[in-house]
Amino acid sequence: MKKIAYDVFFSAEKGDIAREVFRLTREETTIIAVGGDGTLNEVLSSIAEPEKTVLGLIPAGTGNDFAAKANIPQGEKALDLILGSEPKFTDFLDCGEGKRSMNIAGLGIDVDILERRERAKQKGKHMSYFSSLLRSLIKYKPVKMKIVSDGEERDYSVLIAAACNGSLFGGEIPICPTAAIDDGKIDLIAVDCPKRILLPVYLIKLMRGKLQKSKIYHRVLCEEAEIFPEGTESVQLDGELIPAKSLHVKIVSGKLRMYRG
Repeated sequence: MKKIAYDVFFSAEKGDIAREVFRLTREETTIIAVGGDGTLNEVLSSIAEPEKTVLGLIPAGTGNDFAAKANIPQGEKALDLILGSEPKFTDFLDCGEGKRSMNIAGLGIDVDILERRERAKQKGKHMSYFSSLLRSLIKYKPVKMKIVSDGEERDYSVLIAAACNGSLFGGEIPICPTAAIDDGKIDLIAVDCPKRILLPVYLIKLMRGKLQKSKIYHRVLCEEAEIFPEGTESVQLDGELIPAKSLHVKIVSGKLRMYRG
């Protein structure tokens, strides 16, 4: 049995995690987040000095997409991984203004899905990501976006645009199977909005991780990207809605160490 000193912190209200993590990570420390993608995002965004921080995760949320990508098991096995392995350098996205993303930052239909789920939650109802996805697909209209990656500009009319460090979202839906969390690159994707009659076909391809082979799927590897949509008021960072009219991301590599498979 390993005898390791530790402190436990429970969040009572919004902002508690940010204040405590920022205080602790001004010096060398190890932070273990217990929760899902949202908790991991809040912890990541609150780290004062990533190069001084070792991050661990015990998946315990409604969404554990990054944990699945990083081969982090649930329950006691996650703790065994932390205690029995060495941390590895792990990329993350710097989204500006103190915001970061460990998994996927995006705009388009994923924002519509999250807003739909939030409205249901406010009414005391639970709506799964997949059921929200189906409803959004029926009503969603394409968004015109200007996407700039490493200085090169492109125009799209898309269903979704996303900057991917991880590859899964919405309950392990493989939006970008080729993404790697330690390659020093952003997988920047844009998915054209197909004709409604073809939506079921592309949805099946998405669920099977084969959408990237379709003509509506565009992928660029880059280190920095900006996405300028028309008429958007929010972006999503690891499933958390953030008020913003555009998205600017940079890859950060070789600073943060994390326990993962």
